[in-house]
Amino acid sequence: MGLFQKFKAGLQKTQSQLAHEIKRIVTRSPKLDAATLEELEAALIAADLGLAMTGQIVAAVKHAYESQGNTGLDVFAIARAEVEKSLSANEIDLVKATHGPTVISIVGVNGTGKTTTSAKLAHLIQSQRKTALLAACDTFRAAAIEQIKLWGQKLKVEVIAGAYGADAASVAHDAVTAAQSRKADYLFIDTAGRLHTKHNLMQELQKLHRVIGKQLAGAPHEVLLVLDATTGMNALNQAREFNKAVPLTGLVVTKLDGTSKGGMVVAIQKELGLPVKFIGLGEQPDDLQPFDAKQFAQALFEE
Repeated sequence: MGLFQKFKAGLQKTQSQLAHEIKRIVTRSPKLDAATLEELEAALIAADLGLAMTGQIVAAVKHAYESQGNTGLDVFAIARAEVEKSLSANEIDLVKATHGPTVISIVGVNGTGKTTTSAKLAHLIQSQRKTALLAACDTFRAAAIEQIKLWGQKLKVEVIAGAYGADAASVAHDAVTAAQSRKADYLFIDTAGRLHTKHNLMQELQKLHRVIGKQLAGAPHEVLLVLDATTGMNALNQAREFNKAVPLTGLVVTKLDGTSKGGMVVAIQKELGLPVKFIGLGEQPDDLQPFDAKQFAQALFEE
């Protein structure tokens, strides 16, 4: 299955609901009056596109209607163009450190799929003929260490782990040492899930980042926040809070294949200016895909 087909399948719930609503609104009224625009606005907000992006699309539709009338007015094409323009402004490639291993910290709340994402990113790097290591820094959740070790075995990626309940920062320290001595290209740090509202847990994450920063200048080179698409706009609050505690460099959006709230990708990127680097469209190792703004916009607003 090509990337566009994966996007299309993954965004089907969001797209079918959105397409149905837009068609209903546009075909019902021959002229685009204030009430019609209001309905269009409501449909876009319901798909979790956020206020800023919704406003941008509605303004563009209104402008097109005022300058050319109803003939040839394509709301889908206008929405696609606005979303693509907004999402294309960002660098989506993973950063590469100039010297030594590139350290990438994977953060987020519980249950978003951080451990799986860490493993899939390591798999992606290895498929590019580079070397990757995984660090099991979720030492709170009993099954987390086993889970990442199982992924490591399955994908043939070495996992650096400590004992259950060990200090996460010292496991991270050991993992950086291992990555340096093995001359690994990338080290992915799977951190413990933490609620963005728990101040002490956020401090712990800051400590972990300080420890690896002392050991390797510039580390972590990326801090990726993993968000569960099914939580919709709640993900925006998570992104805001994490970004305050540990400045984020990008987002990974998982479980897009099971949600009608796919527009949240656009809303978060629009508000925080953070690039969406990868999206998860299924369970398989290859279902974590580099983000493509054009194909995403196309799949989201397909008639």
